[in-house]
Amino acid sequence: MNLEALKLKPILRPDGKPLINPALIEHERERRRSVENRVADRITSCSGSMAFVYIHVVWFSLWIGLGVEAYPYGLLTMIVSLEAIFLSTFVMISQNRADAKRAVVADQQWTTVQDEEMENKELLRLSNQILELTKAVHEATALRALGAAPAADAAPKIES
Repeated sequence: MNLEALKLKPILRPDGKPLINPALIEHERERRRSVENRVADRITSCSGSMAFVYIHVVWFSLWIGLGVEAYPYGLLTMIVSLEAIFLSTFVMISQNRADAKRAVVADQQWTTVQDEEMENKELLRLSNQILELTKAVHEATALRALGAAPAADAAPKIES
């Protein structure tokens, strides 16, 4: 399959709305590159639906109702057991996928928190500079109002 086609398809959440988190979009694109992941996603989306339940209700009813085999339904039991084994594997795959998504989001949030902390430190530094300049202006204004000249060393020291 063409990898460019994977990039052009919108990536949707389970409720059908498009993903907006850039980290999750990139994670999903990486995941879609693997055929196994695409197959697992299809199977889990199908097996996790009510249509899957209805199909099984009809299948079991027909199997028993039409007398495909006699009671205790050994073949049906074996088929359903194998299906359960495979579906439980796909449930685990789905849970691993959800864990990977949570890790991607957590990493992105941590990066955002770190960036915000740096911005906050810079804003705090600038606020302190503004406070020092404001104090110097008030002092100079007060001295001028009293008729005295401001002291040469009264100028604030500004850190770069």
